[in-house]
Amino acid sequence: MLRRSFVAGLVTVGLTACGGPQAGIGADGLPGQQIYRISPRDAGDIQFRMLDGLNALRQAAGAGPVQLNAQLNAAAATHSRDMSVQNRPWHFGSDGSSPIDRLQRVGYSGRLTGETISETYETELETLAAWMHQPNTRAVLLNPTANDMGFSWFQEGNGKIWWTLVLADRTRTAAKAQVNPLALQ
Repeated sequence: MLRRSFVAGLVTVGLTACGGPQAGIGADGLPGQQIYRISPRDAGDIQFRMLDGLNALRQAAGAGPVQLNAQLNAAAATHSRDMSVQNRPWHFGSDGSSPIDRLQRVGYSGRLTGETISETYETELETLAAWMHQPNTRAVLLNPTANDMGFSWFQEGNGKIWWTLVLADRTRTAAKAQVNPLALQ
């Protein structure tokens, strides 16, 4: 009886090993998608990791540093949540608002230089790297006129994260500003 149980166990283990991709391994043999869970204790560090990462890239490209701005963080947070509600990554709010409208709503008097958005399960630094690989978002991130940054996210229960990064120039006013489609990437 013990021998049959042992043989049955070996057969089960053997069949399981031959039964296709294992947990955590994709069909291509590479590690499967990991879900990046943001805990409340990590939330405070995320904006500073993004700020440090972006400023290192800007310095290497010869652009000046940006600094976190609470008003821009609020605008980014509102938009991240709104993209989740709409279930689509795009630059306009469910009420038709543009990035410029969102900056005005939070009382920011500077000029928008650009916005980048993402819908992903990746970390903030993986998202920054992906943005840097695309010429249009790279141009937004390295815009030399930017000196303020807002960065925030909304994470759904399934782990999907909606990231929004807003860059602006506090030395120029937003009066009669138009949305530049190249600034929205």
